[in-house]
Amino acid sequence: MVKLQIVGGGKMGEALLAGLIADGWAEPAAVHVVEKVEARRADLAARFPGISVGTDLAPADGTVIAVKPADVASVASALSSIGGGRVLSIAAGVTLASLEAACGPDVAVIRAMPNTPSLVGQGAAAISGGTDVAEPDLAWAESILRAVGTVVRVPEPLLDAVTGLSGSGPAYVFLVAEAMAEAGVLAGLPRDIAEALTAQTLLGAATLLTESAEPAPVLRANVTSPGGTTAAGLRELERGGVRAAFLDAVASAAARSRELGA
Repeated sequence: MVKLQIVGGGKMGEALLAGLIADGWAEPAAVHVVEKVEARRADLAARFPGISVGTDLAPADGTVIAVKPADVASVASALSSIGGGRVLSIAAGVTLASLEAACGPDVAVIRAMPNTPSLVGQGAAAISGGTDVAEPDLAWAESILRAVGTVVRVPEPLLDAVTGLSGSGPAYVFLVAEAMAEAGVLAGLPRDIAEALTAQTLLGAATLLTESAEPAPVLRANVTSPGGTTAAGLRELERGGVRAAFLDAVASAAARSRELGA
């Protein structure tokens, strides 16, 4: 029996594996990865010496399901027959009720919504526990996802809002980055310089936001001198409806997540 089994060796599964091993959460020999693509199995075995990689499920203390949503039910059902332990699913749109029905009775099931910055250890994830989940199970799930970022607990109905905000949020930021870089080019900057300044500006602002005791409205006010350049720029953003567009984007993504879940 292994300490942890990860079913699905794709980008997110690999990110969790890398974070957990780097964090010392588990020794490589205590982790088993199930991956059906042979070339991918070879890549994982080469990058993480000592881990077990194969095509078959194994008995485990706990299992992370990181496959496509359409494959979750069959994986969960198979786990119940071999003793896959408690289950953490990071498959989008697959409800706790569906997971519990597939896993069978007396299996602790946790559903999570991580995002792609987990690939660089800066993810944001939310978890929700099923009917047979106890505090140690939630703490277990948190410890796994915390290896690649921040974790919060929410009731399952709020996972759709999490999807609309942080799940889809990186795409919003990338769109902002594209627009800012284009604006820099339009203002006369070489493209490589505009892109470098944009990336560092977003990184610096995000770091300041997370490390400062001040909330976003105060930080924004601190850099907005009356009648200054920032005030002029913000006026144009408000005139263009940027704030309302973000409100609508998150609401629309959350609504779509509810539709997919249904």
